[in-house]
Amino acid sequence: MATELLLGAKDGRIDGGWQALGKLFLYCAGCCHSKSDSYYPVHPVAAHFVPKTRFSRTAGRSFLIPPCRVDVLYVSDPCEHANEPEDVGLFRGVFKGFDNSETKKLLTARAVQYEESEICPFCKARVWSMSRARMIPRSASMRLAAYNENVEYLICLNGHLYGRCALLHLSDSDACDEDY
Repeated sequence: MATELLLGAKDGRIDGGWQALGKLFLYCAGCCHSKSDSYYPVHPVAAHFVPKTRFSRTAGRSFLIPPCRVDVLYVSDPCEHANEPEDVGLFRGVFKGFDNSETKKLLTARAVQYEESEICPFCKARVWSMSRARMIPRSASMRLAAYNENVEYLICLNGHLYGRCALLHLSDSDACDEDY
């Protein structure tokens, strides 16, 4: 994945820097309630390092609306956290060549405003809310198995993506099927 992100990069530079990309690979940014995601409340989830993560280019296509599906986006499997009222899945991703992507062109053409109170947890750049931009396809909630299609993600100026979704809470009795 890092090799592909480098293809076409200027002077071997990754958007946002190598340090931010390394953090994105190994760090679940957690979440707290903010103005940009007020449509479903959650209790804060602390940030933490993750021992291993799988990123998928195929999954990334599910997060792009049809006019932007030519873009290359890698998205992680969600990091699942118990929460109330629903469990929460936190995910992250990165675009290849975000500066020239159809996603950035569309955000710019629609004059989508940056989020006032949010910055990228990986590189500290300003971010756009994809729900505010109305650019979250139904395929994203299907890919994440999100409860009631509660999905929100933000993309920074350097092409880092981070977000969350509501997951159906399974009680202990739901987790193991006693019917044989």
